[in-house]
Amino acid sequence: MSQGSEQRSQFLRDAAKHESHAEAAALRGDVVEAAKAVLKSLDCERRAGSIGPQILQVIKPRS
Repeated sequence: MSQGSEQRSQFLRDAAKHESHAEAAALRGDVVEAAKAVLKSLDCERRAGSIGPQILQVIKPRS
């Protein structure tokens, strides 16, 4: 596995961990903790999506 795909996999594992933490916190009624965990999960998903070449950078003509 390449470093980029391993890093992406790690971010996705972290996102799943934060998501399950958010669900547990919501079930306990801890809305603040649930919201924090959801934001951390979304951040991990965003980071996972930004690894590798960006399409706009590939097709964007250079001046």
